[in-house]
Amino acid sequence: MRPLPALLLTLLPAIGVAQPSAARAPFDLPLYVASAPGAARSARAEYTEPLAADRIVRMTHVRDPSVRVFLPAAAQATGAAVVILPGGGYGMLAIDHEGDQVARWLNSIGVAAIVCKYRVSQLEPGGYPHPVPLLDARQAMRLVRNNAAAWRIDPHRVGVLGFSAGGHLASMVATMADERVAGDDTTRATAPTHHADFSVLVYPVISFHAPFAHRGSANNLLGASAGDSARRSLSTELRVSPRTPPTFLVATADDDAVPAQNSIAFYQAMLTHHVPGELHIWEKGGHGFGLLADRAPVAIEWLPKLRDWMQGRGLLTRAR
Repeated sequence: MRPLPALLLTLLPAIGVAQPSAARAPFDLPLYVASAPGAARSARAEYTEPLAADRIVRMTHVRDPSVRVFLPAAAQATGAAVVILPGGGYGMLAIDHEGDQVARWLNSIGVAAIVCKYRVSQLEPGGYPHPVPLLDARQAMRLVRNNAAAWRIDPHRVGVLGFSAGGHLASMVATMADERVAGDDTTRATAPTHHADFSVLVYPVISFHAPFAHRGSANNLLGASAGDSARRSLSTELRVSPRTPPTFLVATADDDAVPAQNSIAFYQAMLTHHVPGELHIWEKGGHGFGLLADRAPVAIEWLPKLRDWMQGRGLLTRAR
C-alpha cells in the first residue's frame, strides 16, 4: 500500500481539496465468513506482478476476495461511503492507483472508502467468469452496511465507484440490484442491502455488444464463445431504468482502449429514464489514468468535479 504521490498531494490544495488528515490506519477483512460462492478456490497462491516502469501495481490473481477499509478521521467523517472496484479487464486489478490511492483521497473529503479485491485471474484457465465478480461486489456493499454503525456510515449513503472493467462491475451493481444471481445470498435479511445509493463510473466498460465494446473484458467475463444474447444481457446501457441511482461518469475522447461511447451510451440511457447525474469528457487523457498525477489534466481535474457533485447531492453533509 502506497501513499498518494507527492505531486498529487502538492496539487490537492490548489484545486480546493483538503489533504488527508489523521485518518484511521486501513485494515483488511475477508469478504466472506465461509468459502466464497460461485467458483472453486484456486490452488494457486495470489500473485501481484513486480512494479513496472509505469508505476501501476497489477494484482493478476485473486483467489481470496477481501476488502481494505479506509475510514476518515472522526472529525471529518461525513457518513458517506464508497466501495471501490479497481479495473483490469476482469483479468487483473490495478489495486493501487485505482484502489488504495483513491481511497485515501476520499478520506480527505470525509468519505469512508472500501477497496474491494474481487476475484480475477490471468493465471487460471477461464479465470473467474460471471457472476463471480458481481457476487463479490454485492457482498462488499452488504459488508459496508452491516458495519455501518461501527464505521460511522450512513447506510443510505453508500455508493460504488469503478474504473474500466471495474466500472462495468460497478454499473452492474447499480443497474441489476433487483436481479437474482446464482450463488448470491438472497435471504430476506441481506438481499436489499447490496444496492448502490449512487455510482461513479470512470472510463467504464459498459457495452459488450456494440461496435465500441471492450472485447477483452467481455471475453474474460463471459468467455470468447459467448453469443450475442449473453453479451447483451451484461451490456449495462440496456439495464438502466428509473431505479438506477444517480451516476457520475468520467471519460476521455482519446481513449482508444475503452472508447468514450461507452459512457455516452450509459448517460443517454440515464436521460431516457430520467436518472440524475453528470457526464464529463476530457479531450485528452487516454485510458487508465486513475490518480496518476503525470496524466494531468484529467487525472487531477476529475477529483474536484466529483467532490462538487457529491456535495451538491448532499452526500458530504457531516454526520452528527
